Amino acid sequence: MDQCMQSGKLPFDLLQKVLKKYSIIDPTVIVGPKIGEDAAVIDPGKESKHYWVMTSDPITFTTDEIGYYGVVVNLNDIATRGATPKYFLATLLFPEKDSDRTRIHKVFHQIHNACRRFKVSFVGGHTEITPCLERVILSGHMIGKVNKRDLVRTSGARSGDVLLLIKGVCIEGTSIIAREKEKELRLRGFSASFIKRAKSFIFDPGIDVLQATQIACRHATIHSMHDPTEGGLINGIVEMAIASEKEIEVDLEKVFIYEEAKILCREFGLNPLGTIASGSLLLTCSPKDFPALQKVFQRTPIPIRVIGRVKRGRAKAFAMEGKRKKELKPLPRDEILKIYKNPKGSRNQGA
Repeated sequence: MDQCMQSGKLPFDLLQKVLKKYSIIDPTVIVGPKIGEDAAVIDPGKESKHYWVMTSDPITFTTDEIGYYGVVVNLNDIATRGATPKYFLATLLFPEKDSDRTRIHKVFHQIHNACRRFKVSFVGGHTEITPCLERVILSGHMIGKVNKRDLVRTSGARSGDVLLLIKGVCIEGTSIIAREKEKELRLRGFSASFIKRAKSFIFDPGIDVLQATQIACRHATIHSMHDPTEGGLINGIVEMAIASEKEIEVDLEKVFIYEEAKILCREFGLNPLGTIASGSLLLTCSPKDFPALQKVFQRTPIPIRVIGRVKRGRAKAFAMEGKRKKELKPLPRDEILKIYKNPKGSRNQGA
């Protein structure tokens, strides 16, 4: 008998097998399901100058601001294709307990505000009260479009590229910890101002990468983009290596970690590099394009750092420790699950 699987991502080997066995692809599919490729790309025909870009992603780790989270994590998958997000749909499952009209209005209001902020149309979905649920589940679906010549793939990383980290890591994780553990943090002596600041990470520095992708694509030829989510930066880098079938070497000492993230992850025994990371952006480009990108990002409050390089070799990621390198293995469970006594939530890894 098969052993029951724990919360978190499907193991990469299992995911690869099921995608290879059960995917149905026709010639209009430009990018189909693959580890690291978080949005599908469809060609509507030669008469069109654009591709349609489509993605689907659930929110199950947190219920506070779930509507905003749901819009943004799907928007990020569209943005990392170099595309413009256009239409959002949501499947909303509310638990029988504690679901009233006020709560339902609150979630829809969050979705509305997020869509308005990012100029996305909320066009449909499904909503129901579902038995046996412990918390609200939102499964979002986003559609966007990109000029055919401007499409960016996770698999586009080239040998010789530099690997850049735009913004820092553990933005989403910081907000989730502060929101889910607010009472406990107060009891542990954390100030109200610190908790408020950490909770607001969802908005500032923000879990969206739309502005960062737009700036990058306007000022350089971007070969590959990926927003690390579940499993944090570590899994994001591994997914880029697998998708691009290249070796990626990274210096983890160069990764920018927000101070609030360091404090909260240390408090709950989490590795910030393996904690859910929406808001961070990984991209690769030619080294000659980096100075221009660095210059334009320095005119914004958005941090940018070179954290690694793309090389010919096996589809693996390695962390450099001096002159030695250690393979980065994908984390089977996101570090954020450690804050839950009975971890049941999990966001998919994109395929």
